[in-house]
Amino acid sequence: MIIVVTGMVGIDKKSYLEKVCRIAESKGKEVFLCNVGNMMYSEATDVAPGKILDIPMKRLSSLRRSIFKDIIAKAGNCANLIVNTHATFRWRHGLFPAVDFDQMRQLGADMYICLIDGVAALHSRLSKQHFTRHALKDLIVWREEEIIGTEMLCKGINEQVPFYCLARGTEETAETFYKLVFEGQNKKAYLSFPMTAVAEMETVKKEIDEFRQEMKRYFTCFDPGDLEESHLPHYARKAAQEGQDFVEVQSLGQTIRLDLQQVRQIERDINSQTYARDFMLIDQADMIISFIPTLPDGRAAISSGVERELQHAHEAAKEVYVIWAAKQNPSIFVTQTATKLFNSVGDAMKFFKSKKYIRQ
Repeated sequence: MIIVVTGMVGIDKKSYLEKVCRIAESKGKEVFLCNVGNMMYSEATDVAPGKILDIPMKRLSSLRRSIFKDIIAKAGNCANLIVNTHATFRWRHGLFPAVDFDQMRQLGADMYICLIDGVAALHSRLSKQHFTRHALKDLIVWREEEIIGTEMLCKGINEQVPFYCLARGTEETAETFYKLVFEGQNKKAYLSFPMTAVAEMETVKKEIDEFRQEMKRYFTCFDPGDLEESHLPHYARKAAQEGQDFVEVQSLGQTIRLDLQQVRQIERDINSQTYARDFMLIDQADMIISFIPTLPDGRAAISSGVERELQHAHEAAKEVYVIWAAKQNPSIFVTQTATKLFNSVGDAMKFFKSKKYIRQ
């Protein structure tokens, strides 16, 4: 099994993939990890850390080809190989590719995975590494370019090879990565639930989190909650009303400040990317599992976004399962798109076990 993993600077793919390898090892699978960036620095000993992209393009290309030649040679001797690279770079040279098609054909990957993360987390990591040249707009555009670049690379090499987009989120998603690669028999589920509308309702959020954790125990889950940034524009408007020129958010376990104008600049990007990305995650899943809790006033906590996701999954011929925990009855726009409705998570789990979607 050869897996090519892409993702822009600021995701910290190396430590994440090292955890994936440890999970695999604990389950009796040997995985060899090739970190292209580290390998390039090892060969170009005269280049200072963080400066590899500043060298002339001709040398950069030659160095990259030399490294991939070594990786291709290693691939023949490994049961499982993960290649940690990039699809694109956005640097002083502008936007340019990070791989060569002829070598990727020789490598013959079995799967491509593009890791992504929230713009606040990307900004936080890059600030710690003293990469301050990229504005939030640069980061969010680069993230989109990396997804599209990876998908085009995958389909250009072999249309039969699967391509997945996976949110890095917390370290827990390393388990999702492992399941996606090595437990292909598991059902892949997109988790759908209200987010922005319940952002300040702790009891409801707790119910949703319990649902998410339960589903992740048994399925390979694509969880939109692993990349949550739709709240940033709301925080930006609130900061402006209070006369502040920054937005404070929680990221990677700490409070960070983002420039107010930069957050305002990416509002449209956040909205459009969320819309397109969630549909893409549904398309790469086998089914959608939606959880609808009750709001404090008794109404169902269902948003227009959740309804649109259910409709998209239905039209894509996916299995559509709705856990309607709310007291209010569902509308026909839910009942007509759902494969089956449940009153609780427990009822849903009994059904999935009866369908043998869950291994006993």
